[in-house]
Amino acid sequence: MTKSLNVKFEKGVRLLVEHFPVSDESSRKPVLFHDIRVGTYLYNHDYSEDIVLAGLLHDAIEFSSATEEILKAEFGDNVVKLVLANTKDDSIQDKHEKTAELIQRCADNGQDALIVKTADILDSFKWYASQDSVEQLKYCMRNANAIFKYKKDEFDDKIFHELDPWKKRFANLTE
Repeated sequence: MTKSLNVKFEKGVRLLVEHFPVSDESSRKPVLFHDIRVGTYLYNHDYSEDIVLAGLLHDAIEFSSATEEILKAEFGDNVVKLVLANTKDDSIQDKHEKTAELIQRCADNGQDALIVKTADILDSFKWYASQDSVEQLKYCMRNANAIFKYKKDEFDDKIFHELDPWKKRFANLTE
């Protein structure tokens, strides 16, 4: 853990605070805190600087006023590539097709992008399980199933092994 990464992580948190709307009780989940948890998980598990920062910023383009240009200027091309790989295509209306396209795009962008998505889904599983949110746990299952479907054989990171028990725990929740 380098001082440089710590400074960049703090810069990322400040950017998110500046650009994210404030969550309230009607929010599905407090997105800012979710993004911080995802980045912190990746940080605590010794992932590369770009993976940690992309995990922290993975929802920035999708849910905030931060733009690709802002992220690129602050964090560089590779972090933006990972964030874009993890950004849903809202032009796709069918939820199953949207999930499949997103996860396949992550896999096509490489193991780092899929690691970020998997950390996102792990945190979502933990949050929605704590909230007993069956509908959102179904969303998590849809993503977990797609991760294992599109994950390339050579992707063998420990995070995929951590996702597997969550997938098994909620296997009864399919759509």
